[in-house]
Amino acid sequence: MDIHKIVLIYPERDGRIWGRAQGSPYTLMRLASLVPDNLPVEIWDEDLGPIPLHQLGPHDLVGITSKTLSIERAKEIATAAQARGSTVVVGGTHATLIPEEVQAWADITVVGEAYHTWPQIIRDVAQGTAQKLYVDEQWASLDGVARLTDRVIEMVGEHRNYWTPYMEITRGCPRDCTFCTAIRVSGRVMRHRPVEEVVEEIERRRIKRFFLTDDNFGLNFRTNPDYIVQVFEALAKLNLSGWTAQAEMMVGNFPELLGLARRAHLEKFFIGFESINSSNRRDLGGKSKGGVEEYKRIIDTIHQHGIGVVGLFVLGLDGDTTDVFEATWNFVRESGLDSVSFTIMTPYPGTELRREYEAQGRLLPNAAWSLYDTAHVVFQPAQMTVEQLRRGYDWICHKAYDPAAIAARGLRTLQRHPVAQYQRRMFSSFSTDLGYRKTVSYRDRERDFRWRTPARFDGTALGAE
Repeated sequence: MDIHKIVLIYPERDGRIWGRAQGSPYTLMRLASLVPDNLPVEIWDEDLGPIPLHQLGPHDLVGITSKTLSIERAKEIATAAQARGSTVVVGGTHATLIPEEVQAWADITVVGEAYHTWPQIIRDVAQGTAQKLYVDEQWASLDGVARLTDRVIEMVGEHRNYWTPYMEITRGCPRDCTFCTAIRVSGRVMRHRPVEEVVEEIERRRIKRFFLTDDNFGLNFRTNPDYIVQVFEALAKLNLSGWTAQAEMMVGNFPELLGLARRAHLEKFFIGFESINSSNRRDLGGKSKGGVEEYKRIIDTIHQHGIGVVGLFVLGLDGDTTDVFEATWNFVRESGLDSVSFTIMTPYPGTELRREYEAQGRLLPNAAWSLYDTAHVVFQPAQMTVEQLRRGYDWICHKAYDPAAIAARGLRTLQRHPVAQYQRRMFSSFSTDLGYRKTVSYRDRERDFRWRTPARFDGTALGAE
């Protein structure tokens, strides 16, 4: 096929938040950078607004990346593109986890890391030899992989269209949390980008602030400390406003690296404490044990080094009863966390937990993939009803993202910095919680709940007088 243009599409998830989309389409930016210079390439991010599907034609190659929660929208886009004669390639998390489902409607399905198969797909489509399925789960070295081109950086316009540029430094996670897809999607082997490539990308993108998409950047504190030292020393030399990374609580046991991290402008760790319930430790893959006092010690240690902590918690694990909501909220209030995120345990395809729930008949029938957004209940909990879990989640979100609660955490965070830095730290002190509140408010409109909520969770009503 004579390819006229290549269009890479990101299906809508959150839309615009105060005029911009939440995070840049980093995966598509890297895939677009692999397109030969002689081929036109475009990135259509549906979070920025309606996409012009009418512009597609029979000589266009369309690539769609999708997580599970947006795969139904991806199918709609694919069908519309195919109706106009375009060839459609679908990859991403869901295609990797359930390729047989995607193969039923995509022209080409990609499993694993498309950075290695995408150039081959382009050549095969052009030559009329394309296969139905391309698989790359070799977890190859990240050296020189999908480096961003200037035309892609200019095309995306990160500074005007997105609140947060995304970035990757490491990939993979050897943990085996029963509910996590990282092992299947990114591999068990922790891999690292060359430090000089990381620095070069930051400078060419002219970004001052970014969020690392790495599944478990902090685990490298223990497994690859020499590499982490190199990263921190290189980033310390850059004029950065701040950046954030995902980690587990063990980073608090490395005070020297925390000191280097602060000098490297690392601003926040998103730490997966996951549960304050020690009976859930089997599902947490060894990274967390539900020990509240240990959690507090770790938070205090990280704070002492001038770094913020965003606590991540999963609700609805098999050890949880209705007591978990109030207990978790009490911990959040007492712990000094800077921001907090709550998700409902979600049995994603390809995980050990989903296999268990299928065998036990605990998956709710006819639950659309769009409900797999960690804010809806799609399974039967072990020690509470579906409604109790749903209302417990709503209750704790309303408590956490009440304007007074956000203000209290944000001001506490701000006050840990010198007064001279207040203006520079103002945005980051409040932005994470405000973003989560915006998401919860959107979902509230679907359920017509009010922000007013009782002081204690009784397992029934929400928003009672």
